[in-house]
Amino acid sequence: MTRKELYYSETHEWVKVEGKDAYIGLTDYAQKELGDIVYVELPEEGDKLSASEPFGSVEAVKAVEDIIAPVSGEVLKVNVDLEDKPELVNKSPFEDGWFLKIKLTNAEEIENLMTAEEYKEFIEDDSE
Repeated sequence: MTRKELYYSETHEWVKVEGKDAYIGLTDYAQKELGDIVYVELPEEGDKLSASEPFGSVEAVKAVEDIIAPVSGEVLKVNVDLEDKPELVNKSPFEDGWFLKIKLTNAEEIENLMTAEEYKEFIEDDSE
């Protein structure tokens, strides 16, 4: 499942742009592949993210995966609900299970991400 208003990375993070800010989360496809998420490690407010660099991790029953920054920015807000309820990433990856809100430092990086249609093709190719 994809959302048309979002952008997607090859490492299965989504980005929702709101002006000069953006929300980042894990795609529905990725959370299904990982299975039950039991722990999420995220950066602190004020931390700087660099595109293509890890900024945290997701621990599932099956594996631990790095979360890769799809764009660069400064962390404005961290979803603290995930500390006690990491399963929100499974139950609601696009609404309640978001990871961070950041201030974009290079909005042009959005152009490097996939549209919903491109991401849909990407995961279909990946699962063949």
